[in-house]
Order: sequence, then C-alpha cells, then structure tokens
Amino acid sequence: MSELSQGRISDARTLRALAHPARIEIVEHLSATGAAVSATECAALVGLSPSATSYHLRELAKYGLVEQAPSRGDGRERLWRSTSTSLWIAGDVEQPEALAAERALIDLYMTRDKERLREWADRQSQESPEWRDAAAMMGQRLRVTAEELLELNKQVRALMEPYRMRARQDVAPEGAREVVVQYAAFPKA
Repeated sequence: MSELSQGRISDARTLRALAHPARIEIVEHLSATGAAVSATECAALVGLSPSATSYHLRELAKYGLVEQAPSRGDGRERLWRSTSTSLWIAGDVEQPEALAAERALIDLYMTRDKERLREWADRQSQESPEWRDAAAMMGQRLRVTAEELLELNKQVRALMEPYRMRARQDVAPEGAREVVVQYAAFPKA
C-alpha cells in the first residue's frame, strides 16, 4: 500500500499541490464524507466557479489526492472522490524543499483554523445554550515521553473515530451537526 493510499503526504510536489485553501476544503470534504461529487457540487462548497473547481480537482487528481468516481447515471457528469479517508502531513526531513512545502501547508491550516475559531467566537452568542455548553477550547500542558505522546495521539484518534462524518453518514442522531475538532500535540521549546 502506498503512502498516499494511507493518507500520508511527504513529498514536496504533493504538499505544494494541496497548499491552496479550496483544495484543502475539497480534499477534507471528500475524505470526511466518502462522497462522490461533481465539480459543480464542490464549487458550492468552496465558493468558486465550477470551471475553477474542475481545474483544482484535476490538479488534485494529478497528485493522487482525488480520483474519478463511477458515474451516477448517464455518464455525462464527471464525479470525484477522495483516495484516502484522512490526511497525514509529514514532510521528508531529508529534503529542505519538502520541509518548506510542509511549512507552507501548515501555515494555511493554521490560518484557516484560527479563522474558524474567530468565527465561532463571533457567533457563539447566537447558538443555543446546549451548543455553547458543548463547545470547548482547551489548552493543557502535559509531561510525557515521546512514546506516551504517540499513545495519547492514538487514543485521541480512536476516541473520535466513531463520530467521523464518514462513519455517521446515515446513522447520525437527530440534531447532530458537523463539528470541527482542532487538535495539536507537540513538545514545548
């Protein structure tokens, strides 16, 4: 099984291909939902024209991040789907260009995540008390070994797995909403 089929991206070219806000949103949506969608459906998701979105889908396909899916019927509509269920960004530490591409991609993710937090802060007063109470922002300081941190990360992934959008596509309880979980664990300098 290739690195990409497992969702691992480490080469500079693929990292650079993904480093665009619309492309990140497309890949995350397709990975999270398991859906096969057209460029027009993706355009609505990312706020671009269908032709611009089609270009981005072709570029993502060039690097193996998405692929064409079987048609829903008459075959005129080109559908796309993700090639993996999640992404793991891991630039090759031996290649400076891969590390630079990884950093650019991480910067994009951080900018997007910061904007999501600001958007939540701006609208939380309009949410129901139930959702305000359920939401959380946490910052914990732990004292762990690298081995313990690996285990902790594994447990966090396992804890979230049953709630992933793909797993709950048809079985989510009434009132369930898409929720963003931002998680980072790294050694303090």
